[in-house]
Amino acid sequence: MARTKKIKSAARFGARYGKKIRHLVAEIESSSRAKHVCPQCKARRLKRVAAGIWECRKCGTKVAGGAYAPSTTAGKILMKVERLAKISEAEKVKEELVDLLEKKAEE
Repeated sequence: MARTKKIKSAARFGARYGKKIRHLVAEIESSSRAKHVCPQCKARRLKRVAAGIWECRKCGTKVAGGAYAPSTTAGKILMKVERLAKISEAEKVKEELVDLLEKKAEE
């Protein structure tokens, strides 16, 4: 029997498809089967139920995410943009309030 230490779960492919592809498959499978941090309760109990569906084994929260990881790069970028938009909106509101207070102080 062949040694499977290096390619782990991709050993089922045998000598087919090439080393690089088998290595990538093994890496993706190990990361998708691992437990991830739940965004709701922050416990390391988030498991993949199906492609893009993740469920926390502790609090029962279901989250839509990537096929092999609970959060994708695009999702992280969108979250950052939303957060920055909220900050800039809050700054605009703060400036308007300061202007109103200054006008009332002048009166």
